[in-house]
Amino acid sequence: MLVLFETAAGFALFKVLQEGKLSQAADLFKDFETLDAAQKVVKLKSFSKFEDTTEALAAATGLIDGKLSKGLKKFLKKSAEGEDLAVLDTKLGQIVKEKLGIPCVHSNAVMELARGIRNQINGLISGIRAQDMAPMSLGLSHSLSRYKLKFSPDKVDTMIVQAIGLLDDLDKELNTYAMRVREWYGWHFPEMSRIVTDNVLYAKTVKLMQDREKAADTDFSFITMDEDVESSLKEAAVISMGTEISSEDMTNIVELCDQVISLSDYRGQLYDYLKARMAAIAPNLTTLVGELVGARLIAHAGSLLALAKHPASTVQILGAEKALFRALKSKHDTPKYGLIYHASLVGQAAPKLKGKVSRILAAKAALSIRIDALQDDADAQAGLQMRTQVETRLRQMEGRGLASDSAKPRGGASIPSYDPSRQGGNAARITDAAAYNPDADVTADAAGKPKKQKKRLIEEISVPEVTIAPQQEAAAAEPEKKKKKKKKRDADTDGDAEAIAATDALLADVLAPQAKAMQQQDLQLEGPADGQKKQKKKKKEKAANGLAAVAEAGAVDVEAAAPKKKKKKDK
Repeated sequence: MLVLFETAAGFALFKVLQEGKLSQAADLFKDFETLDAAQKVVKLKSFSKFEDTTEALAAATGLIDGKLSKGLKKFLKKSAEGEDLAVLDTKLGQIVKEKLGIPCVHSNAVMELARGIRNQINGLISGIRAQDMAPMSLGLSHSLSRYKLKFSPDKVDTMIVQAIGLLDDLDKELNTYAMRVREWYGWHFPEMSRIVTDNVLYAKTVKLMQDREKAADTDFSFITMDEDVESSLKEAAVISMGTEISSEDMTNIVELCDQVISLSDYRGQLYDYLKARMAAIAPNLTTLVGELVGARLIAHAGSLLALAKHPASTVQILGAEKALFRALKSKHDTPKYGLIYHASLVGQAAPKLKGKVSRILAAKAALSIRIDALQDDADAQAGLQMRTQVETRLRQMEGRGLASDSAKPRGGASIPSYDPSRQGGNAARITDAAAYNPDADVTADAAGKPKKQKKRLIEEISVPEVTIAPQQEAAAAEPEKKKKKKKKRDADTDGDAEAIAATDALLADVLAPQAKAMQQQDLQLEGPADGQKKQKKKKKEKAANGLAAVAEAGAVDVEAAAPKKKKKKDK
């Protein structure tokens, strides 16, 4: 049995002298503790040395990719034919067996054997010094690391990060310079700011026209100005209320306009460059969310590979970290979108659907980012398919809202939705609508009559006093008659008693309704505050005094009426 062992210097084939040792894999390493013991187990049969680092790198990368290099194929045909070959990689063994017909073996015992050979490699391979082996291994490892990175200038996302940062800075500078031009030239021609709204067109107009007095003779067709705007500008220049400026001031204003125009042109070139880089590095992400949004996502994450490691939920709110942590701290609703809000698909959605669309778009964007970052030759087919799916889902959500509105009956009474707070105890039962009650209508005559005010209890009690008051005055006017007839009344006590009983019965009949009303009012007013109780007491006392006065008045009336009756009887 032969063992294929690869080193930084070349390929080596070792002859296994004691194949029985392979059955004892656990104790196999003890046989390689010394060089003499190792030489009793294996012996170098053949060695193929690499000519340079390029050949060594090609052989190493071929082994990593599971490919058989030309040098290794020649070496095995020459030295390993007719022998069993122990290899360290299963894929390599299968390829050798298919192409060369050499039976290959791979097991744990072979791995332990290779471990022992690596421990004594400097002594087992003659002609190579240990001082030379170390630089060879280091150089090959560096070359192999660079190969694993698969460095390609077309896949460098650092350029995108720098380009989008510069593009944002240019936008800020352009805005600042344009506002300065408007403010500076506005002293000479203030009406122009209202007529020409575009910043770059404003700078071009100032550079072409300079003094407003030249506006009538200037042809603005070179700067693609509309005819309506041109005519309005010329009319305003004639009646402008701006101040006059010197030629030196105008020279500086024109130079600033040149800066604005040059920055605008450079921004257009930079945008085209960014668009081309995004199409090469992240075509699926560009198709899904656009160049600017995709570039900002990559710049925010740091690189395309770092962005590919983020889940869809993080991609959705990327750029809104401050709002997220502020919402978590204050226990409010978290943001629904970050940088992805500026994507065209989110902008097309209705305001109430933007959160759902951003979540769907973030899920698709996370998949497209991973395709762009991990696939070697990525095209935009996956991105186009995902964009179609998102657009279809958006139309479904918008159509579902329209269908729900159109399904509602029109013109008929609709059953209100369930609301326990309005239904009361019978929340589950829908009651019938109340019927029309014509008696509840208010007519004009009834509305015009004033409402009757309730009379106070004391006023009701004072009614008998008003009727009896003249009798009291009559009784007071005849005190002398009472004295003269006193003796006669004493004699006629029997007749007087009957008259008094009749008067009492009359008073009881008159005052019974008032007493009953007082009792009902006392029952209705039970339980008020202490102040109201005191008022009730006073009312009761006044009512009692009124009753007493009425009784006295009745007695006086009886006394006055009794002799008259007697006289009539005597006559």
